Amino acid sequence: MSANDDPARIDFGTTLADDYDRLMVPLIFDAYALEIAARVAKLPHGEMLEVAAGTGALTRRLAVSLPDAAITATDLSEAMLEVARRRSGPHASVRWRQADAAELPFEEAAFDLAVCQFGVMFFPDKVTALGEIWRVLRPGGWFVFSVWDRIEANDFVATIDGAMTDLYAADPPRFIREVPHGYHDRAVMARDLALAGFGRKPTFHAVDATSRAGSPRDVVTAYMRGTPLGLDIASRQGARPEDAMAAAERAIESRFGGGEVVGRIRADIVAVRK
Repeated sequence: MSANDDPARIDFGTTLADDYDRLMVPLIFDAYALEIAARVAKLPHGEMLEVAAGTGALTRRLAVSLPDAAITATDLSEAMLEVARRRSGPHASVRWRQADAAELPFEEAAFDLAVCQFGVMFFPDKVTALGEIWRVLRPGGWFVFSVWDRIEANDFVATIDGAMTDLYAADPPRFIREVPHGYHDRAVMARDLALAGFGRKPTFHAVDATSRAGSPRDVVTAYMRGTPLGLDIASRQGARPEDAMAAAERAIESRFGGGEVVGRIRADIVAVRK
């Protein structure tokens, strides 16, 4: 990935999808899947659409906790969906479908509720994708989604980002700061939702959780192998991924210690009604 590439257009191939599910989901995603599933359970959810389902961290929770819901889970990446199908097993209530959020292949007003866990940040044209979600919702339907708070409110990733900025000062990796943690301004989100057609004001709930790992190396391995950060570093002329790993591990150990490590994570859960 070069500095001129759009960081939101990363191809989550098969290896990255597997590592993402194995390493990142338990580190930072599972806690919010439980939180979103609990909130969605209180809303009408007969026909449910999940956008940017990834490897199905939220889908699995929804299928178990809401057995009465008919879930259509979509993602742009077929590699991510393949892992999701394999991990989720034969849930009769889940239909998997490859789909671009900016061009959803569904009729208008097809769903009672839409959800998206940590996917909105990846939409290159957010207003267009949000408008598609508005289009396929029935009048009165809810859209519930989560976004990461600013990077400084998420301990492990902020520490790794700082270490990479120091190591590659002339051209620091941009992906984590600009994409997963680049869409946290509530005013911007409210504006985009309004432009997409959502006439009602969204609600924002900051949710703090805890991220745990067995060691600093486990944290660094998760971010280097389970996100495009490692690919970004490996593509740099003369860069050695082992140097990046070592620098990030030293930074985590310096801040959190050398054994089991615990860090805070923070995200917003946003809800808006059509």
